[in-house]
Amino acid sequence: MKTLKFIAIGFMLIASFSCKKEQNNTEVVTINTTETTTKKEISENATLAKVKFNVEGMTCAVGCAAKIEKSLNNMEGIKTATVDFETKTAIVEYDVAQVNTDVLTKRVIANGDYKAVNFNTLR
Repeated sequence: MKTLKFIAIGFMLIASFSCKKEQNNTEVVTINTTETTTKKEISENATLAKVKFNVEGMTCAVGCAAKIEKSLNNMEGIKTATVDFETKTAIVEYDVAQVNTDVLTKRVIANGDYKAVNFNTLR
């Protein structure tokens, strides 16, 4: 019985000293990215329209309003687009030859569970 205890103790000592702490060599890599767009410039002779409309379904300024605004601004024919989370509205100035309210509605819907409603022409 004593021999069995000595063997067990010896085995535990060997096991405890032979175990090495594994080093966690995690390497952090930072990748710098830039987003480029090939959006065409709007012609100086373009007929511009400006509309204000409500955007329903937004729940936050960063994930919703900013996403929709960026998406609208990246569209061909859009001069400017601003989306205000507080008032739940968007104001978009666009070239009427390239964009209309149906196109704007589809773009807003494409960004998530949102609706573009109550279009009012500003000029």
